Amino acid sequence: MMRALKFLLQSQLKRSKVIEPVGGFSLIELLAAMILAVLVITPLMGFMISIMNTDRQEQAKVNSEQEIQAALDYIARDLQQAIYIYDSAGIDAIRTELPNETSTDRVPVLVFWKRELINQVITVGSGQDDTYVYSLVAYYLIKGSDNNNTWSNAARITRWQIRDGVPTTASGGVPCDGYTGKYVSNDYCPSKGFAAFSLDSPGTIHEKMSKWKRLSQYTTKNASGADVVNTVTPAATVVLVDFIDQTITGAPAKTTCPTGSTLVAPDTANFNTRDTFNMTSFYACVDRVNTTAQVFIRGNAIARLQNNNISYTASRSAYFPTASIRVQGRGYLFTQ
Repeated sequence: MMRALKFLLQSQLKRSKVIEPVGGFSLIELLAAMILAVLVITPLMGFMISIMNTDRQEQAKVNSEQEIQAALDYIARDLQQAIYIYDSAGIDAIRTELPNETSTDRVPVLVFWKRELINQVITVGSGQDDTYVYSLVAYYLIKGSDNNNTWSNAARITRWQIRDGVPTTASGGVPCDGYTGKYVSNDYCPSKGFAAFSLDSPGTIHEKMSKWKRLSQYTTKNASGADVVNTVTPAATVVLVDFIDQTITGAPAKTTCPTGSTLVAPDTANFNTRDTFNMTSFYACVDRVNTTAQVFIRGNAIARLQNNNISYTASRSAYFPTASIRVQGRGYLFTQ
């Protein structure tokens, strides 16, 4: 019985192997399948790439808008401490006292004096107290460079500052190079070249502030270790925001300043040979009588996406976000 069952099983297995057809695809079937796959996948890939590019462009616009707003907020906090803001004529008057006076790739746009709080620096008995010092602040518009690997090919805004030191009459004070008297510590020496403004000379307050002179030259070291004079020292300068529009021809015009304010766009031969003078992406309307300034900034999101063809055009205006803010300084100077 078992032998009969074994024989029948072996016979069935042999028969199934003979009858079962060999599986697989022909070459024509494979080619047809590949063509169909290409026809389906190619549009899907194009759609996905389009979505990714759109998302990248929208993110670049959002980043520019956020950075411009953050820069304006920073400038606003700075200006709130201002005691005097230079208008266009004032900037021209102290041009040679500012750093990089002959550089053609940058122009000072917003220059002002402020009264700055220094926390817990004066020793009073067994404790520490606050004090105030005067600082000169300048915001520059600097043209981008194709040879700069650090920053974009668009323009950028930098902030430069020099500050007075914190003097002390207590024992243990330190002398500071170029200055008489003693100061709290080396960390609170006056900035290189700092000199306080003087209100003792005759004339209006604007005439007096326009006579400000630095104490000495601003110096830094070049790659060879030699002194380079009248330059913005790294310790006193920071880049506030990059990717600022650098367009000259075809850019939107500067706004008309309201009555009582003047456009800060130095228009003498000292500045009008500079490309940055002709840009409209960073400027201000200054009311020096009321220590008020309205600041305008226009970004360039296109420069985040590509290195060439980044100038402003009306058809791409959405990629050049613009924002402004109006600030009044809380300080005040009085002179007779």
